[in-house]
Amino acid sequence: MRLDAHHHLWDLTRRDQPWMAGPWAAPIRRNYAPADLAPHLAAHDIAGTVLVQSSSSAEETAELLAVAAGDGPVRGVVGWADLTAAALEDALAALPAGLVGLRHQVQDEPDPDWLGRPDVRRGLRTLAARGLVYDLLVTPRELPAAHAVARALPDLSFVLDHAAKPPIAGGRWQPWADALTDLARLPNVTCKLSGLVTEADWSAWRSPQLLPYARHVLAAFGPDRVMFGSDWPVCTLAASYAEVVALAETATDHLTGPERAAVFGGTALRVYGLDGRPTTGRPPR
Repeated sequence: MRLDAHHHLWDLTRRDQPWMAGPWAAPIRRNYAPADLAPHLAAHDIAGTVLVQSSSSAEETAELLAVAAGDGPVRGVVGWADLTAAALEDALAALPAGLVGLRHQVQDEPDPDWLGRPDVRRGLRTLAARGLVYDLLVTPRELPAAHAVARALPDLSFVLDHAAKPPIAGGRWQPWADALTDLARLPNVTCKLSGLVTEADWSAWRSPQLLPYARHVLAAFGPDRVMFGSDWPVCTLAASYAEVVALAETATDHLTGPERAAVFGGTALRVYGLDGRPTTGRPPR
């Protein structure tokens, strides 16, 4: 099964998306429903998806889970809940089936060591106990904290979103590259090959600029710990769905057939437990 491990849907009539503040977001400041995504999936033979939260809202998470309960391609939801809440366990227990993990906009926290807070780590231990995954939405600034928490909680599976947003537009490589390599040494961390086009110059990027970053991800983590994600519709600020798929296919054209199958579906199926098996904090290399 080919799978898109990272996309969003939102309805601005239900709630604002605070991160969209500014004229830059005008092209995507509209509603996105499953029917808008369906033609892109069909065009690229993608049979399943992971739907990811876009706001810090328990209500949004419930709505995304309702989408997953339908007959569409959504196989699992990475939602949001307050990791620091004393009642986190009860809040998670009350949610319907379909939740595979949680995510928080760590990149927006003023404290770069937010992941090191005792109340946050208590919440992450609750996720591990429930067999859920934690998606890391971080930039290079927060990579040291991400490394520390993943090392401290080996029984929790972490998924690094957008390869920690490397500074592609500025043409910089360090300290992102070494920090990513260090994080990849931890066996309970996998990485999404996603979000790279919006870290480049939106109007002038070319594949040769992005491929070194994508292939560094593949070299550091190995194909069985990398998963393709479109980051649609955010990606459309810089590229079409077809261009994002083409970039990932070019980045993986040196891999074997089974290795590409892992990137385009197998890794996400295993790590998020979408194949029916429980998730584990120590996925195989």
